[in-house]
Amino acid sequence: MIENFTFSPANLKVRPGTKVTVVNRDSAAHTVTATRDKVFDTGNITGGATTTFTAPPTPGSYSYLCTLHPNMKGTLTVT
Repeated sequence: MIENFTFSPANLKVRPGTKVTVVNRDSAAHTVTATRDKVFDTGNITGGATTTFTAPPTPGSYSYLCTLHPNMKGTLTVT
């Protein structure tokens, strides 16, 4: 979930290959982009839109941010 220019939850734990759905409740566009090798990148998610991406197949901790608003950060942990 994206709301008020924050990811909620900012730290998410999923299994490898899980489909992750992102809902943007802001009016501004946002992205969910892995900072390491961009192993996932939603591209722009317009305000009010929903998109899905696939978690990496390799376990680990993946930092991500919104490339449009780099102060928005989180971590996806694949276990």
